[in-house]
Amino acid sequence: MKKLINDVSAVVPDMLDGLAALNPNLSLLQGGTIVVRADAEVVAARGEVTLISGGGSGHEPAHGGYVGHGMLSAAVAGEVFTSPSTDAVLDAIRAVAGRAGTLLIVKNYTGDRFNFGLAAEIARAEGIPTEMVIVADDVALTASGDHAGRRGLAGTVLVHKIAGAAAAAGRPLTEVARIARDVAASLGTMGVALTPCTVPAAGKPGFELADNEIEWGLGIHGEPGVERGAMESADAIVGKLLAKIIDDLSLHHGERAVLLVNNLGGTPSSEMSIVAGSALRYLAEHGIKIERAWAGTFLSALEMAGISLSLLRVDDERLGWLDAAAHTSAWPALSGRVAQVSVRPAPITPDHASGPTLAREATLRHAIEAVCACLLKAEPTLTEMDQRVGDGDLGISLSRGARAVLQEIDGYPAATTPGAVLRRVSATLRRVVGGTSGPLYAVMLLRAAVALEQSGGSTANEWAAAFSAGVEGLMELGGARPSDRTMVDALKPAADALQSALAHQETVDAALKTAVEAATEGTSQTASMHPRRGRSSYVGDRALGHADPGAHAVALWLAAIREALAN
Repeated sequence: MKKLINDVSAVVPDMLDGLAALNPNLSLLQGGTIVVRADAEVVAARGEVTLISGGGSGHEPAHGGYVGHGMLSAAVAGEVFTSPSTDAVLDAIRAVAGRAGTLLIVKNYTGDRFNFGLAAEIARAEGIPTEMVIVADDVALTASGDHAGRRGLAGTVLVHKIAGAAAAAGRPLTEVARIARDVAASLGTMGVALTPCTVPAAGKPGFELADNEIEWGLGIHGEPGVERGAMESADAIVGKLLAKIIDDLSLHHGERAVLLVNNLGGTPSSEMSIVAGSALRYLAEHGIKIERAWAGTFLSALEMAGISLSLLRVDDERLGWLDAAAHTSAWPALSGRVAQVSVRPAPITPDHASGPTLAREATLRHAIEAVCACLLKAEPTLTEMDQRVGDGDLGISLSRGARAVLQEIDGYPAATTPGAVLRRVSATLRRVVGGTSGPLYAVMLLRAAVALEQSGGSTANEWAAAFSAGVEGLMELGGARPSDRTMVDALKPAADALQSALAHQETVDAALKTAVEAATEGTSQTASMHPRRGRSSYVGDRALGHADPGAHAVALWLAAIREALAN
């Protein structure tokens, strides 16, 4: 287990100490596990209903991140994934409740219900008006079944927001409680996990998932879900989650709702945006009018990779509560209003008129297709190699380029104008392949195209000269030279060997064989080179012992060209 903690037993107080230190509007009660508004006494004195929530830690930014004006007055934190004690909840009630009373917002877990419920009983016996609302928004579990009831999930944050706005507006306790219960009854959430999470005290994940497995309908305490299945695309996952939520809430075409896209802790922002876009498209296609939408980390499960989606049926009053000001560290500053954006694919702008379709009998097309097939097949190997010495994107980038070339090859010029063909391949790669590989391959092909246009490209020697010209162009743009540990260490020896073999009257196949061998040998030598350029220069001598993946790719596609021409 690797976690940035000091002591397993001090995770919660250390975490809350840091939270309070970063927010002067928060205070910690003695003991360090109860976060309260710094102005809690002022709020209670002016007759506002106070709101308290909480539960086990590990769900950050919940619950302390929602303490502040317009949301919670206090949050009670238990140990990781463990309900706080009755006395801790009671201390929070006593600290923030005034004559208007307090509302406890509790997620439907047995320990939370028992401890918050008993604290509410004691508070009422002491004369403190206290109400409790249970949130059970988990649609993965049947409403009635052989279980402890539907669990409270990320949708609870929307209850905090709406009830908090109503309390800040001066509504009495009974009305704030009614509003919160109505919101909880109009709310549905379901999640999916890509990885488990590790409770610090346990030291190991709560369950195991294979690389191609995901867990559907899990809770927020690291427990397994209701079903395990194969990994699917973001669109497919989003569609299944939303279909279940829409069915459970009986949302119909034309109804209004808000969407909460929640990060379970370890999901990259890029994937969150993909999921959010997919969800908005799905809902639009099914006629659900999304009035507001937010995406972010609202209620997590430690470092679990995965997401949950929440839908809440809304009307004008609820939208007003959601739009009301809230000053907390975790509620998003953005309004949640959704832009109506129509995304259109970028037009393809060729460098030259496309001309007639590439001839079916053309050897050039056969070679191009062989290179693309080779790079698609090699994607996992190149990715694994690049992860050892770089950022791991080489295999993905080259396979993306290969797919684009195969999709567009029917529109390329005729094989009788090979320079024009290479120009179009260059244009395709520079458009779809980012990073360093895209421009480097694009300039190599463009320089080779110019050479072929000047020579005609009718002989093997002219092609070899074009190849050498392309390699020189690549070195000029990238700045790498032989022995710098880059793709040049395969390209330059191969280009030199090809020209030399043809100059000695070797056959085209024999010359290509020599070129492939030179590229392979050059690739092998990179394993002992100190990296001075390219992806490996950032990791220094840690790259030693591993061949450069860019050079390896060159050796692979040169071998594919030789085989294609031989066949």
